[in-house]
Amino acid sequence: MAQVSLVKCISNYRVSSVLNRDVTSLGKQNLFDPNPETCWNSEQGTPQHILVEFAPCVRIHSVCVQFQGGFAGKDTRLVDVDRKEEICALFPDDNNKVQVLELPKNEQGVARRRIKLQFATSTDFYGRIVVYSLDFKGSVADDVELPAKTTNDSCASDAVITIV
Repeated sequence: MAQVSLVKCISNYRVSSVLNRDVTSLGKQNLFDPNPETCWNSEQGTPQHILVEFAPCVRIHSVCVQFQGGFAGKDTRLVDVDRKEEICALFPDDNNKVQVLELPKNEQGVARRRIKLQFATSTDFYGRIVVYSLDFKGSVADDVELPAKTTNDSCASDAVITIV
């Protein structure tokens, strides 16, 4: 199955903080824009996070992220917010290159609605994170029936598919 960008499936997203509350220049909108000169810059302190909601549900194969060298996330975890469980640990390098961080094979087929990238620490002494671009590669979970609006608005299927 071909892996495609899932950015168009993002219905909402939030970040833990923005440097000096300058949301116009350094805000979350810069995470997914096509401009290579804009970025999200967190405030100092740890932990930091990026929460992403998808509609419809998606199956994430990999996370593509570009940090500013010296301001990369360390001890990075990908969390399924609806299931309240860690999907996997991610190990980005401290550089300026776009990095493709692949999920474990057993997690790639799971339909998900809300995920969180958690940065427990940063390569920056003050704990700041700077992300120039963020993308998720995978597929839309077309075969997942969404339940009626409930308090737990998660994907109805926990089935894992085999990617050949």
